[in-house]
Amino acid sequence: MDGLLIVDKPSGPTSHDVVARLRRGLRERSIGHTGTLDPLATGVLPLVVGRATRLARFLSASDKAYDAVIALGYATDTGDRLGTPMARATSDEAPAIGRDVIERALDEFRGTYLQQPPVYSAKKIGGQRSYDLARRQGLALRKARGERDVDSLVVSQSNHERATRPELTPVTVHRLELLAVDGDQVRISVDCSAGFYVRSLAHDLGERLGTGAHLAELRRTRSGDYTVDDAMPLDAAERDPGAAAERVIPLSQMLRRFPVVELTADGVRRARNGQDVGPGDSEKGVGSRFLSASAKTTPDPFFRLLDPAGELVGIAEPTSVAGLLHPFVVLG
Repeated sequence: MDGLLIVDKPSGPTSHDVVARLRRGLRERSIGHTGTLDPLATGVLPLVVGRATRLARFLSASDKAYDAVIALGYATDTGDRLGTPMARATSDEAPAIGRDVIERALDEFRGTYLQQPPVYSAKKIGGQRSYDLARRQGLALRKARGERDVDSLVVSQSNHERATRPELTPVTVHRLELLAVDGDQVRISVDCSAGFYVRSLAHDLGERLGTGAHLAELRRTRSGDYTVDDAMPLDAAERDPGAAAERVIPLSQMLRRFPVVELTADGVRRARNGQDVGPGDSEKGVGSRFLSASAKTTPDPFFRLLDPAGELVGIAEPTSVAGLLHPFVVLG
């Protein structure tokens, strides 16, 4: 079984839990996910199956879309409602915030900017996962009410040494829409680049408003080209492995944003041997036009290489020589 299975993850299990459950359910050892969803979150979780695990990196880098509910009033150490509350605002300190005020605050998070990832995240600090350091060393956010700078972390060790947060990460918000405000509940919809943390957005919005805030609900509605309409509920996939297998998207239909180069039999042989391919290795048609383009004028940095039967051979990128592609991922 090789390809992509889009799962609608329920709230509760981690992304790794979903992978483990479907490894058992589908009796397929080679399964991986392409973008972590927190236990709280639901929605689109693309799973690579079999040889498709070689393509996971391209899916992880895709843009994402989310619907979220942010609760104003207090922040938590994890950034969501599953964490430990920090300084809690009183009713006098946190008056009702008008929609226009929230809209103006959200303007700061549109476009490209540097985002502070949560302490409890998969980001690495000195080669170790931030959440591992936080759990193992008992890291806690030090929060003073009204503080505007980035929170520091305190290490619960005898020498009370100080550790740093994950580094600021450049992110891009393509669309950030305020859907509704109901008391202290702020509902938003966001399209963003890979690596964006909605938990950080919730925390930072609370800082800007002076109320504190945390993520109450999160649903991923899209990952790359795939939406909730493409997704199969996790419990349904476990109950009916046959139906789940039928929902697996074939290798040749993955990564649809990459242009296609159709290879001849000799071109397939060269690609599978790791050799560069050129116009003479392509079937006539659209593929030849891509191969004729220089590395600077190609519409995308990567290409899908297909054999004469339409099966995916691998992924190639332009070389420094115009008209040549190098297959850097080859599927055996």
